[in-house]
Amino acid sequence: MSFNTMMLSGLDLPKPLIEAYGKKGITELYPPQEECVKKGLLEGRNLLISIPTASGKTLVAEMAMHHHIAGKVNKGPSKGKCLYVVPLKALASEKYEEFSGKGVRIGIATGDLDKRDEYLGQNDIIITTSEKADSLLRNNTRWMNLITCLVVDEAHLIDSENRGATLEMVITKLRYLNENMQVIALTATIGNPRLFAGWLEAEHVSSEWRPVDLKEGVFYSDTIYFEEEEKKIKTPAKEDDTNLCLDCIEDGGQSLVFVSSRRNAEGFAKRMAKALEKSGFSDPALEDIQKKLEAIAETDMGKILASCTAKGAAFHHAGMKREQRHIIEQGFRDGYIKVISSTPTLAAGLNLPARRVVIRDFLRFKGGEGMLPIPVREYRQMAGRAGRPHLDPYGEAVLIAKGRDMANGLFEEFISAPAEDVKSRLDDESALCSQVLSLISTEFVKNNDDLVSFLKRTFYTFTNKKSSHLSDIVEKAVSYLEAAGMITKIDDRLFATDYGNLVSHLYINPISAEIISTVLREKQKTLLEIKRLGEVEDIKASDIGDLIKTEPAKTTKSVNPVYSIDSMKQVKSASAKSMLKKTAFTPEDISAVFSDIGLLQLLCKTPDMYTLYVRKDDLPVLESFYYAHEDELWMEISYDTMEDDFRVIKTAMLLDNWISEIGEDTICTRFGVGPGDIYNVVEGMNWLLYSASRISYMMAPDLKISVSEVELRMKNGIKRELIPLIKLKNVGRVRARRLFNNGITSPLKIKEANFDKLSAILGQKIAGQVIKQVEKEYGNINNTEIIINNTEIKKEHTLREEREDKSERRERKNRKIENQKKSAEIIKKNENFENFGNSDYEEEEKNTEQKKKNQKNKNTQRSLFEF
Repeated sequence: MSFNTMMLSGLDLPKPLIEAYGKKGITELYPPQEECVKKGLLEGRNLLISIPTASGKTLVAEMAMHHHIAGKVNKGPSKGKCLYVVPLKALASEKYEEFSGKGVRIGIATGDLDKRDEYLGQNDIIITTSEKADSLLRNNTRWMNLITCLVVDEAHLIDSENRGATLEMVITKLRYLNENMQVIALTATIGNPRLFAGWLEAEHVSSEWRPVDLKEGVFYSDTIYFEEEEKKIKTPAKEDDTNLCLDCIEDGGQSLVFVSSRRNAEGFAKRMAKALEKSGFSDPALEDIQKKLEAIAETDMGKILASCTAKGAAFHHAGMKREQRHIIEQGFRDGYIKVISSTPTLAAGLNLPARRVVIRDFLRFKGGEGMLPIPVREYRQMAGRAGRPHLDPYGEAVLIAKGRDMANGLFEEFISAPAEDVKSRLDDESALCSQVLSLISTEFVKNNDDLVSFLKRTFYTFTNKKSSHLSDIVEKAVSYLEAAGMITKIDDRLFATDYGNLVSHLYINPISAEIISTVLREKQKTLLEIKRLGEVEDIKASDIGDLIKTEPAKTTKSVNPVYSIDSMKQVKSASAKSMLKKTAFTPEDISAVFSDIGLLQLLCKTPDMYTLYVRKDDLPVLESFYYAHEDELWMEISYDTMEDDFRVIKTAMLLDNWISEIGEDTICTRFGVGPGDIYNVVEGMNWLLYSASRISYMMAPDLKISVSEVELRMKNGIKRELIPLIKLKNVGRVRARRLFNNGITSPLKIKEANFDKLSAILGQKIAGQVIKQVEKEYGNINNTEIIINNTEIKKEHTLREEREDKSERRERKNRKIENQKKSAEIIKKNENFENFGNSDYEEEEKNTEQKKKNQKNKNTQRSLFEF
């Protein structure tokens, strides 16, 4: 039966789009899609589209974009260009696949945040995350001025605490740049659509129509209570969630089960797999899926996933690898996997419907407030996954109650409740500070008046027209940026300094940049102080005590303007010139102030870095680690911020494990994380290390090599000894380790090795490529020395290998207390540091004390970490 009369073929759309949808059996529009056309979709009008999942929002967006690309909106000689903004990288990849093969060029941008990516301008549709779109605007990407149609998927996320401010500014900037641009906002049901549509100057399209009927109900006492009917469920198992899934599968459907945590998702999948096996369910196709998962399983979690999937059940959360999630999603779409238990990640835009959606956990823990109900909007996103078009006669969304009173409460709290209003997140001072810097850096604004005038275009001002709060926080942001040396005022004109431009282009929070630069400047000053005290060559961090220890960065105080090495005209003071003057520091000098774990701790302390949750059992281990490595850490622990500080240390420890080549499975066990968590933490740190490297070039040039070295190690997950090998093309961390373990420790050794030996390690093809590369790049070297890139790198590399020797580390630890007492006197007298702490009696006494301390901490250390 046809529900509508408007045919795709009857619209003024490009033929390839009509044919592509015709092959899928889609020839006519759903009622909500028809209403969009009637309200000006193909006439360039802005639209806010609030319709249920699976009601055809993507087709609406594609119709508008293809209409622009064909040049049928502005009627000009040039074609239109479209930007499709999504909240998640995974969703960007899904849309790329969905939009491809329909006669237009598709590009996707989710990568480095300091690149212009001008090449993407050759595409007709560019898909990007909101963060990447913002970075493209900050880097003055030219093709962003040519956008004629902006589609914002999941537009209600303008209310998100994490990315809402960014999304709001992307929309505001693009509308400012491209006045005639059409805006299409796709959103879940929101409580204040008229207000949101008013800001966008858009027509609002709202509908409850779905291609598959949705029944919402509550399960209690073996029965699902829907609004208009009841449904009795068989109960072969003890658990309600298991029985609901078994009932659905028996009826030919699939189920999604939403739970509150990863542990719950994995636990349910194991329990469901046993129930399916007991019920007699089997499918030969699951064996292939199991083999694919086993092939990439490097942890116990991966093996459990493969085992559960073989029985027809699986779990899905952010701690998994992307490949694992993709295999599970495809297996579910193909109908082989019958049940997936998931954290709310699946509800956030991924197209993975099921006949029955079970919302088991509707409460979530929030720090300081305890267990709170999930937002109604989030419930609706989960419930919206129920019902597969063309496959299911209906969809069911079921909440589980523990009693009759709770059942009635769930109807009122979720099923019958209106969705929450969306609000602006630009009132967050940290978020606004970053956006103010980008506006000044890109010359969107030239003075305070321009800044306030521009911000009047935002959703925040639109919804708070009578409030003066925005002016106050704008003034605070400008004052902070000026004090930090990121912007400067000349008369009434606002300019970004070299430092400010760098921070804006790097797309990091100005507060993060100031934390990093403050500590690096202190380290640079300490290097100069070491040199000033008498050209001492053999200093270690433990020998100079308080001179080296850096206080926690204070980001709210005024600081002197910072200076670019390339712009010495800005340097006004002799001390600043002295700080930036290139000085020939020895590797020993550098090692006295620099440590890998100290740098990692510093970067984990920034607001741009995601940090790991600290479990109760972690606390003794973290405290023990802090005191054992106190001389290497750069930031103190404060009583007021102890919880956050321990999160920082735990995250830094995981990253230190990663660059120490500790196995993935071991890291997962030690830190209670999944492979996906490792990937996310490393990915975040990679960008911060790159940013720190750029900042160090400006603020602490003598530390840039050391920072860049850690950056290279983090990117590849290697120890320092593999750096010379990892720089070779086609030699990754695994091949580099194989070479090193076989005595081939540098490009020179490769040159000296015979082809057969290299082939046995790398394979003939790779061996041949590596030999040619070495001959080309290192052909003029002799057999006794190789210059890797920089003589200083090699010296520092050798020094650090010696420093990491276990016996020396123990000796340095044992000498620490005595040396710190004497360091202040030594510095004043400029005496020689070499002869302290060498008394056999002192060494024996300290070793005894250390053994007692080690024994005391043995029980706490053995459970998690081994250093």
